[in-house]
This record gives sequence, C-alpha cells and structure tokens, in this order.
Amino acid sequence: MLPSSRRRVALTLLLLVPILLWDVSGGDLPLARLFGTAQGFAWRHDPTFGFLLHAVPRALSTACVLALVWGVWRPWGPLRTLPAADRGQLVLSIVLAMLAVQALKRLAATSCPWDLAEFGGVAVYVSHWDWGVWDQGPGHCFPAGHASAAFGFVAGWWVLRRKLPRLALPWLCAALISGVVLGWAQQVRGAHYLSHTLWTGWICWSVGLLVEEAVQARRRLRAAGVTNLNGT
Repeated sequence: MLPSSRRRVALTLLLLVPILLWDVSGGDLPLARLFGTAQGFAWRHDPTFGFLLHAVPRALSTACVLALVWGVWRPWGPLRTLPAADRGQLVLSIVLAMLAVQALKRLAATSCPWDLAEFGGVAVYVSHWDWGVWDQGPGHCFPAGHASAAFGFVAGWWVLRRKLPRLALPWLCAALISGVVLGWAQQVRGAHYLSHTLWTGWICWSVGLLVEEAVQARRRLRAAGVTNLNGT
C-alpha cells in the first residue's frame, strides 16, 4: 500500500473512533427519549415536517444522482473538466454508497425507535451490535437510509479532491451538513438513533475510499503494464 493510501485508511479509521465511543456510551436511547413519549413521537406524522425534510430531500437527491448520471455522457458545468472515467467514478461511488446502506438495512435486525414498546410500539431495545438478536420488532432500521440520500454524495469527494479541488470542499461540507440535518429530522420523528446517522456517514465515506483505492490500483497496474511493454 502506498503512503498516501495508508494515510487515507488511517484517517478513515480515526473517524471511526468517535462513532465507537458514542456506541459504548449507550446514548442512543436517552437521546431518543428527548423526542418520544409513551404516546410515540409527536413529529412522526406531522405532514409539513415530513414533506420538507423527507419527501423533498429524497426527490432532490434522486434528481441530483440522475443529473450526474446524465453528465457521464453529456457533461455539464464543472463536469466538463472531468475525464469520462472520473465522471463515471463519481456516479459509481455515490450510487454504491447509497446501495451499501440499503443493503445493510435489509440485513439488520435492529428496529427503529418508534417501534419500541416504551414509545408505543412492540419492540425492546437491542443494540445494533447484538447481531442476530431479535428485538421483537420489524427490524431493518440500521443504518439510516434517509440520511444516505445526502451522505451518499460524500463518496464523490474522493474524485473531486483530485480533479476539482476548489469544488471538493464545498461539496463535502454540503453533503455532510445535509446528511446531519436529514439524520436529525429522522431522529426527531423517531425513525432512527443518532448512531444510525453516524454510521451512515462513515459507511458512505468508506465506500468512496474503497472505490478510489480500487480505481487508483487499476490505473497503477495499467501504467506498469504499459511501461513493461515499452521496455520490451
């Protein structure tokens, strides 16, 4: 592994530390109690709140992904300065990050806060670390799928930092802030715990890194092959 790759991996592992510390603290349930009661979560069925912070962001996220997909073949705006391969990597990273979160949700036994008996549901609280332990609820609530509609774009930062450094930081900040807002909205509604949001952000970041490392490794192999051919 190249020194630059080791630094990226080290940074990613460092970002994991505060998430693990939060998990160890057991703060998920006490934080959920700030918004929920035995009657449930007051904001869960608020139509305006749900529309502005659930339906609209989902639609905007889908529109942005489709625009980037279109930009692979018909580049627009800053995408015109990216080679086709990098435009493809940008889209691939984002889509894979979102799909990774959805795939993990399908495998998870963890139920949402609003499913807990103390908030009017039927489930008992079980940490997402207790793999395979049924909490008597519907499950499939970890990590936070809604937040991935914004955090998924974090994965694209790895491409932009190389080719469009002036755009990379605003892009990253916008994706992170939007992901935090969407995660907070879902927490208020009782749809997720804070840990679900934190893990979603880290997963999306990590998927972007994995794609970046795979692409760079492939390019190094191709470059080495061309060098060997020229040498012979």
